[in-house]
Amino acid sequence: MINTIFLAAIEKIDNVSPVITPEQVLQNGLNIAYFAIGIVAVVMIIVSGFTLFTSGGDAEAVKKAKNTIMYAVIGLVVVIIAYAITKFIIDTVGV
Repeated sequence: MINTIFLAAIEKIDNVSPVITPEQVLQNGLNIAYFAIGIVAVVMIIVSGFTLFTSGGDAEAVKKAKNTIMYAVIGLVVVIIAYAITKFIIDTVGV
């Protein structure tokens, strides 16, 4: 009796095969890339803010920190726009 239940359970497990489509792989890869780039940009903003506050009035360090913050924010905006564009294309085309 137990063997029959065990064999039936194994057959049900064997019949279930997770199928990952190329579209899902593409979407997951893009989401991972956007997430990683976003994390890097936020870390750069935090590090540059720390540099800005600890610059001690050094004009060159202040300028460098401000530029890094500006470029990190621009990078975040570019990532958000890229996400919106790819999401629109994937939803529209059905890729």
